[in-house]
Parts: sequence; C-alpha cells; structure tokens
Amino acid sequence: MDLNKEIKKLEQIHLEKPQKVFSMYLNTDPSDPEQQGGEWKIHLKNGLNNFESYLQEDGDSEEKRNYWAVKEKVEQFIEENEQHFAKSVVLFATADETVWFAERFQMPVKTEFYWEETPVLDQLKEMRNSFPKTGIVLTQKDQIKVIDAELGMLNDTQIFELDLNTEDWRQHQGPHRAQPSMGSGGAKSSQGDEYKERFEHNRYRWYKSVAPKIDKLAKKYEWERFYLVGDKEELKDLQDNMNKEAEDMVNKNLLDHEEMHVIDEVIKY
Repeated sequence: MDLNKEIKKLEQIHLEKPQKVFSMYLNTDPSDPEQQGGEWKIHLKNGLNNFESYLQEDGDSEEKRNYWAVKEKVEQFIEENEQHFAKSVVLFATADETVWFAERFQMPVKTEFYWEETPVLDQLKEMRNSFPKTGIVLTQKDQIKVIDAELGMLNDTQIFELDLNTEDWRQHQGPHRAQPSMGSGGAKSSQGDEYKERFEHNRYRWYKSVAPKIDKLAKKYEWERFYLVGDKEELKDLQDNMNKEAEDMVNKNLLDHEEMHVIDEVIKY
C-alpha cells in the first residue's frame, strides 16, 4: 500500500448532503490497559449507534439510508477481520463505495468516529509522519537482512548471503529466519578461526560490493529513512559505501530475530 497516494486520494473527497463519508479510528490494542476485555467492541457499537440515533432525529431519509449502507459494510469488515486485528483499525467509507479504505495497523490510535462531507485524516497523517516508509538493514558477517516497513507493519524482507567461493552476494526474498553464518559456530574451531580471519581481511571489499544493491532496494522501496543494525565495524563499512545516510546505527545482533520484533526493537514510535 502506498499510503501517501491513498491520503492524496482521500484529500480530494468533498461530498454534499445526503452523501457523506464515514471516518473511523478504532483502538484495538490488546496491550492497552483499557482494552483488556475487548472494550473496542462496545466503543464500536456505541459509535455506530450514536450516528443512527442522530439521523433518526434529523429526519433526512436518504442520508439515513446512506449511513445504514455504510454501517453494514463496516460491521461486515469487522466481522471478517477481527481475528487478525493488531493495535488499530482505520476506515473511510461511502455508501456508493467510491470511497473504501480499511486497514489494520500496528500503531495505536485514539478511537474516533465521524460522518462528514470530507474524510477526517488528522490521525492517519500523524501515523504516516511518525512512521514513514522505513528500511532496516541488519548485518551479521556474511549475511545481510533487509526489512521494508511502514506504519509499524512489515512489507517485505530480502536476504543477502555471501557465497565464499565466488565472493558474490546471493539475494532471495523473505520473510524467514536466516541460518547462522559460518562465523557463528557449527564449524570446527580451526575452520572458524580461518573463516574469521578471511572475513576480517576482506570485509570492507565485500561490504563495498553489496552496498549498491542495498541502495537500489532503498530506491525501489522509496525509504524516507533507514536504520543499520549489527556489528559497528560492519555497519561503518556498509555506510561508507552507501549513498543513503542511515538515521541511526544500532550496535545489536538481531539478524536471527523475527521481523516484527526487529521493527519494535529498532524503531521507537
């Protein structure tokens, strides 16, 4: 999903009565102390019913029909997706379906409902600004993992593995856990020492050869910022040879960790 494009599309929406846009920000975060018992279901029910009560009093039957059509679609989306909810749901909808945006996010929101001529985009823009298109590049000797993320969600993972025979970096798509590298055990200690010595001797050259591939991915994913994670010497070699400047260098070995754990660990939003 290209969120910038979606926001631009939503900014163009200006309707006139009896047509209106329903905007919903729903906090479904199970770690929120106020959400321990799934209270979001009560907030959703109350939020939807409040508009219905208001429209009953207002007496505009066509607007009422439009709202009912939207309410039905919203309830159907919730029913079909609630098993997969994360921290929030953001939704925009019209009765004729010219507007339909419904996404589950890993970022918290404040529960709000609107039935207006235009979509209410404030919180969605805040979310985008605090977590734009982001890359995380993790190094561990002859392995590099590239994570593409946005709004706290994992979009894609790429793995680079150095073939020590050809000295070429092989690239394949994830997400999956990378296997431990030769340098992190499993080989006899003499082989390990030999490997370590060879790696240290060639590290700068090998990282120089993979840097343009990562720059290429940064361009493809349109990263607005990115982070380097791993051994500080490895990170320095990689950064020295990349065009794009890292937001931060994190001296931790997280390569074998699950992608969502890495995102939470590296990016504080």
